[in-house]
Amino acid sequence: MEAIILTKDQYETILNRLDEINQKVGAPQKDAGETFIDNSEFLQLLKISKRTAQTWRDEGKISFSQIGNKIYYKLVDVQELLRKHYNKSFKPGKF
Repeated sequence: MEAIILTKDQYETILNRLDEINQKVGAPQKDAGETFIDNSEFLQLLKISKRTAQTWRDEGKISFSQIGNKIYYKLVDVQELLRKHYNKSFKPGKF
């Protein structure tokens, strides 16, 4: 086994970096309810047209925020939309 000798400054630098990593790893993760996606991401995620997204907003199927011409959706609202329209299979499949 090889021994490595560090100066005090090098040792303290390593400890400081480890502390930074521990803080980042231990930091609370962002809640999905606070994550927003823009309209283009929403369209790509659900593979729908702009007109369909507009219809869903007009019908109140999905909540949204609008700042100027930009439209944003909470990720949790998108998940809830999918959950509301989830249909279980009608017959158990035979495999």
